[in-house]
Amino acid sequence: MGRISIAYIHEGKWPPGSVDIHIIEKSLRKAVFVAILLIPIACVFLSLKEISATLILWRLQLSGLLVILLLFFWNPVHKESVIIMPAFGVQLETHYTSGRIIRRFIPAGEILKPVLLECVTPVTCYWSLSLLVRGKEELVLVFKELHPPMKMLLPVWKALCASIDNKEGPDTCGEGEDG
Repeated sequence: MGRISIAYIHEGKWPPGSVDIHIIEKSLRKAVFVAILLIPIACVFLSLKEISATLILWRLQLSGLLVILLLFFWNPVHKESVIIMPAFGVQLETHYTSGRIIRRFIPAGEILKPVLLECVTPVTCYWSLSLLVRGKEELVLVFKELHPPMKMLLPVWKALCASIDNKEGPDTCGEGEDG
């Protein structure tokens, strides 16, 4: 099964040091294209009267593909973004395909440190970017639904490190003295 196509956008239209916007966006083009091709084919095979072993195998394969497409569309998150305002804080946004947007604001004084974590489940392994926030027992996930690769998380992590004015600087934020 192929991966979901994810794009990273860094908007730098603003004056330096004022606002830094990082967007992670899920692409729906591949899934829509596959659905457009598979639905007519599935209808043709399901309307046939003869039942043979090859037809049953085709039906099982098409049903499996349709289930995969359904699961793909089941996740309604279209994009997640991080708006970094060094003087004020960080705004985390989740955009749904329905048009609904959920925004969470974390004041700059409450952010202790951005943290990159490797998440391991029985099925997969991915990287996650979280914020260590003063007064909260749990880490605040920056990207709750989409799991972008490390190469997309790294510039966001560096920008977050620079925005909290870490004494160590963005190149060593989160690393110990050994390394």
